[in-house]
Amino acid sequence: MSAPEQTEPTAPSDPTQDDLQDGLQDEVMPQDGPTPAARARRARIAAASLLMAAAAVVLVLRLASRSSVLVVGVYGLLLILCGGVIELSRRGRTRLGTWLLAAGLVAALFMDGFVLS
Repeated sequence: MSAPEQTEPTAPSDPTQDDLQDGLQDEVMPQDGPTPAARARRARIAAASLLMAAAAVVLVLRLASRSSVLVVGVYGLLLILCGGVIELSRRGRTRLGTWLLAAGLVAALFMDGFVLS
């Protein structure tokens, strides 16, 4: 190899615009694992699924003790609401799903405590 073909170590230079853009791209690149929004969606789906399972168990227990159309109506509507919240969470509407889930749970507890008893 001749002298011009050899590479010489270069001295550190001032950052250029390309270096700054590369640094910004590193910050913009997605991290490993789910985003906070994805974690929120999964948490709402899990909460609605657990509430749906609990409502199904309570519905079976209530129907074993007495058969009433009101019992089926209240817990059936709660099951439908939980399914709707799961679908809303899948589509990214987690706040609306959370409000509906809380309102549905309060309404079902109110109906169970005051109307059905």
